[in-house]
Amino acid sequence: MKTKFNLNNLIRENIKSLKPYSSARDEYKDANTTEMIFLDANENPFENGVNRYPDPQQNNVKDLLSKIKGIPKKNILLGNGSDEVLDLIFRVFCEPKQDNIITLPPTYGMYAVLANINDVENRTVLLNESFEPNVKQILETADAHSKLLFLCSPNNPTGNSFSVEAVEELLTKFNGLVVLDEAYIDFSEQKSWLTRIEEFPNLIIIQTLSKAYGLAGVRLGICYASTEIIKVLNNIKPPYNVNELTQQRAIVRLQKLDEVNNEIGQLISERKRLKKELEGCDSYIERVYPSDGNFLLLKVDDANKRYQQLIDYGVVIRNRTNQPLCKNCLRISVGICEENQRLLRALKAIKDL
Repeated sequence: MKTKFNLNNLIRENIKSLKPYSSARDEYKDANTTEMIFLDANENPFENGVNRYPDPQQNNVKDLLSKIKGIPKKNILLGNGSDEVLDLIFRVFCEPKQDNIITLPPTYGMYAVLANINDVENRTVLLNESFEPNVKQILETADAHSKLLFLCSPNNPTGNSFSVEAVEELLTKFNGLVVLDEAYIDFSEQKSWLTRIEEFPNLIIIQTLSKAYGLAGVRLGICYASTEIIKVLNNIKPPYNVNELTQQRAIVRLQKLDEVNNEIGQLISERKRLKKELEGCDSYIERVYPSDGNFLLLKVDDANKRYQQLIDYGVVIRNRTNQPLCKNCLRISVGICEENQRLLRALKAIKDL
């Protein structure tokens, strides 16, 4: 039986006593600013659109996300890409040289990198042959110092979404925080766990505008969690971590949901078409795995050879052969129709090489 969740038991002691930095824009929050002059932040007064510091809480972006996702603003934190959000989570909850995290290879590589940066042990539990979490082994691997469990669903590089039953059991039985990375959720038939976030006080959901929203270049990561978790993350985030240009571009894109959804639909359609074409392709493609992402994982006869051949034909993909359970696997992002056709021609051209 899992004991009642107590977030305070997971927070590092120095973070509990930390007094957060208060920026000029944090201290003056009056919404009626049209008649005010701002001489509080040592800014350059010559207006050029970006001479003022950005909103440290990104309120206009959060207003849109709150409306779109049906999640209150108080449950949202934004970061300079998802990697910054993940790093904040490490720094709040993981004591260097003492605590550990659990990751499930093959998965997104930054979890392990951030563990190394923060001097936190990374305990790995391989996915099973179906690329599903081994729940029993995960729970046996965890101990009193296991603070974070990372689940990437849909998973990168395998493309599959984890079963609801497995995720639910881990949320119920794991005594730390479960960080569910939903970077590819917009391409999945499975519902986001945002619909159940209030059920699990130990659940943190990470999303991004880099994939479905096409804003990889502006770097905007999103964290959804309980108000208690968001509050402590806000205490340690840099005061102006999301710049003004990023906020402006995100607002424009979030106001064009019809355009975004149309692009998502096209990518899903192309993913299905590409999978069908690849499965009927040449014998050196041994398997095309099911995918809920904007990419496909292929098993081929010789990943290193085929990767280089495609490079020679001007097609850049990702060689995942060195990842656990991914020997001789290539990961291919779904492009627009013309790009996918070029890929297919290249794959056919190299069959006898």
